[in-house]
Amino acid sequence: MQQTIHIRVLASLIGLLSLNGCVGKEAASEGFMYKDLPVATGSAKAGEGGTVNFKGSPLALAGPGIKVGDALRDVQVAKGDLSLINIADTKGKIRIISVVPSLDTKVCEQQTHYLSEKNKGLDTSVELITVSVDTPFAQGRFAREAKINNVTFLSDYRGGEFGKTHGLLVKEPHFLARTVMVVDKDNVIRYLQVTPELGQMPDMEAAFQFAKKLLG
Repeated sequence: MQQTIHIRVLASLIGLLSLNGCVGKEAASEGFMYKDLPVATGSAKAGEGGTVNFKGSPLALAGPGIKVGDALRDVQVAKGDLSLINIADTKGKIRIISVVPSLDTKVCEQQTHYLSEKNKGLDTSVELITVSVDTPFAQGRFAREAKINNVTFLSDYRGGEFGKTHGLLVKEPHFLARTVMVVDKDNVIRYLQVTPELGQMPDMEAAFQFAKKLLG
């Protein structure tokens, strides 16, 4: 029964990916068209034993969970040139880390544009980061076509280690749970939302407000 659910979920995701690709040339030239997508009001629990839903079907999360007050954990992610960086080494600056399942879906696309375009000037003093399991090449292509140059894209394509380390890896199929977190200069997670339903946007405005409060 569980295997049948996973097959159905995977089929739905494949369909979603094929219907909602990356930003096309027309969209890039005319500006991103925001859609009226639902925004999550709560948060799922990260880590083993936690689940997120896709169209009502629960998907299990893997790895030790994180919560507000925990430190951002040491784990290698890939930059655009395929070199590796420990995400914890980005400390020294307040960061908004936006985690998306795949940039090739409409919700992830909008979440990333929102981070880039609607941060109310926070990008001048806060580092904006997007993490996904897309390859660095796919992330770079997305950024170029979307004309996004104020977001650092980091890839967890090498095995989902960022997801596993923070309890944000969806076991089957293999991608990251939709998340937004605010991390302070000392690598402490001060705000965290894991959307209970993958089809919902995280509350980016709440994350922006929290980051602004940390700036004083």
